[in-house]
Amino acid sequence: MSLQSSRSDKILVVDDSPDNVFLIKTILEEEGYTISTAENGISALAQLQASPCDLVLLDLMMPGMDGYEVTRRIRGDMKMQQYIPILLITAHDAPNVAHGLDLGADDFIRKPVTVDELLARVRSLLRLKHSIDERDEIARQREDFVSRLTHDLRTPLVAADRMLMLFQQGALGSLSPQMQEVITIMARSNINLLTMVNTLLEVYRFEAGRKTLAFQPVNLAKLLEEVAGELTPLAQDKALSINLDFTEESTTIMGDRMELHRLFTNLVGNAIKFTEIGSVTIRLTFVPLTSKCISYSQFSLPSTVSDYITIEVADTGSGIPPEEQATLFERFRQGSHKSSGSGLGLYLSRRIVEAHHGTIIVKSELGKGSVFIVSLPVKQ
Repeated sequence: MSLQSSRSDKILVVDDSPDNVFLIKTILEEEGYTISTAENGISALAQLQASPCDLVLLDLMMPGMDGYEVTRRIRGDMKMQQYIPILLITAHDAPNVAHGLDLGADDFIRKPVTVDELLARVRSLLRLKHSIDERDEIARQREDFVSRLTHDLRTPLVAADRMLMLFQQGALGSLSPQMQEVITIMARSNINLLTMVNTLLEVYRFEAGRKTLAFQPVNLAKLLEEVAGELTPLAQDKALSINLDFTEESTTIMGDRMELHRLFTNLVGNAIKFTEIGSVTIRLTFVPLTSKCISYSQFSLPSTVSDYITIEVADTGSGIPPEEQATLFERFRQGSHKSSGSGLGLYLSRRIVEAHHGTIIVKSELGKGSVFIVSLPVKQ
């Protein structure tokens, strides 16, 4: 760490002893650090809320709110946008500091402090702080870059899609059969690329916390019928059938209809893509938590949920190897199947399900197909 960067670091010293505060403040100010002080935990938390610092030196034993409680609140209750290291200060005869470290403190130093040890621990924690800040900034820049890139990519792709559509419709003149075939391939490839860009954009919206869901009553039966109708041409191209198996009429939940449409379009589309012979079946079942057929703990739904709805998307495809099932919903995890895509579709599906306080699991056996099971709470 350079001297220039150390001079800009702000350190908060929290201690109920004026003599201790004066000593530590003097040592650190001589090194060029900017020091603020607080005589108790409540004052320290108020200062952090108003103006976060780069490091907190915190006395453990203080009247009223001790250092343990201050540490707990900084790490738990206070939603700090940036990481702040905590250095505990404790007397030699004070209780063990392990509890403070378990609560989220980063290091400790015992009284009476020595100048060399104090400065060494402060420099160490500030290096940690700077490294984490740099990592977080790189991550933010990467997410912003990808978000901007996907936005910029969509414009020419959408324009190309419109032009290819005009060619296919004959608006720009008649085409030979060979040209028609070429244009069809180009249009299909363009749509696939546009889908990948849209998926990538949605993933980064979720990860950057910029995704806002509009919850409203959604009739799942109608939604699934709509998805099945839209994807029927794809199934017919492969001589597959899409079967709807709805056993309950009461299928309304609170959710974001557009995101749920995206979720089930992805699951049913995947089932069609990975199935060569047979069918794709969509089952919809209303399940009270008291039902004996499926246990509450299996889906780990919130305790406030009274009932839930399960949606199963089953195919008769080749199945998924057991070693791939464990990481299937992780980011950029591509399967070994020849038709596997970017590895983002199922990851995005999981994020959508979790945003609806639900769960998604897969059951598959090689040679016998796969079943993706989505469980969504009736009440949010």
